[in-house]
Amino acid sequence: MAKCVSCGDIYPPARQALGYRTCLPCGEHAAKQVQWCTAPINKSNYMLITNRAELAQLNPKRTS
Repeated sequence: MAKCVSCGDIYPPARQALGYRTCLPCGEHAAKQVQWCTAPINKSNYMLITNRAELAQLNPKRTS
């Protein structure tokens, strides 16, 4: 039996075989905490942005 590392509940062994170490509710909660977006950069490629301050620095018309 597989045991969730977050809450300690038992989850299906098939989920453990896929490489997950958490039960479905804990995994869903953790996934909702992650926030990111992609931003197109002028004459370049898309960048993955995870920090809101970094996104503000990419704006050439920012006021501060």
